[in-house]
Amino acid sequence: MTGEPARVRQMWHLLEPLHAVLYYAPEAFEEAAALGYGTEERWTSYFAWRAAPLGAVDAPEVVRTFHSFAPAMVDRYVPAVWAAAGPDAVLAARLRAVDRSYRALFGDRVEGPQFAEAAALARRAAEATTPGVLGALGPANSALPWPDAPHLALWHAATVLREHRGDGHIATLVGAGLDPVESLVSFAAVGAARPEVFASRGWGEEEWGAARRRLQERGLLAADGTATEAGRELRAKVELRTDEEAAAPWRALGEEGRERLVELLGEPWLEVIGSGMLPAENTLGIGKA
Repeated sequence: MTGEPARVRQMWHLLEPLHAVLYYAPEAFEEAAALGYGTEERWTSYFAWRAAPLGAVDAPEVVRTFHSFAPAMVDRYVPAVWAAAGPDAVLAARLRAVDRSYRALFGDRVEGPQFAEAAALARRAAEATTPGVLGALGPANSALPWPDAPHLALWHAATVLREHRGDGHIATLVGAGLDPVESLVSFAAVGAARPEVFASRGWGEEEWGAARRRLQERGLLAADGTATEAGRELRAKVELRTDEEAAAPWRALGEEGRERLVELLGEPWLEVIGSGMLPAENTLGIGKA
């Protein structure tokens, strides 16, 4: 991949780990426990952290806006998460979690000029996002107040940008005729991650198998579960369209600003990846084509 889509993809790959510490950092689990959430698994706090900008939404709204999770899985956590803590309390706690996590990872540098400059650039990009066709999480995060601390503003910008991209990705998947489980099956089929990794989204073997059969009937999947040429072509079009939908913020920032942000994010990105905090194989296909 070359040109603008490659640059847009690069920015996603750089910013996603900086956002995702919220779901894996020990400090985030401590904040979740303080709210009254169980921390034996990450899903209770995950659904609370990510859905809180939408308000005290019900399970069908989370299914729609998150797209990839099985309804039965969402039902186990939503709306129960709001009984322990309301969205405002969750939003305050997630900023505390990010503050503590970033300070643990980066130390006093969060107070330094590089984080301040990166935050200013990322904010310029985030403020140029536009709602997607099915946009919900992007606009909901955009509507939140900007944190004053530069490292928290950087995290908030990364969150706005990744959810904006996600909204566009969902719209593109729907436009391609891929329902939630078909979206995962087709992504696994092109080698984004092993099918076992996608089991975290809660789909049972029968549901996964039925989606495989539907995709085989469309000529998108071979009998062994790998993508056919048509299947690979469809996924490539989906990913390209996703990059195109996510390009506006980076156009607004300009090439010089984007390149400077790449330079500033390189060291923090390496430290997050090197911490071992994030899973090496993930459902987003980060690190894959």
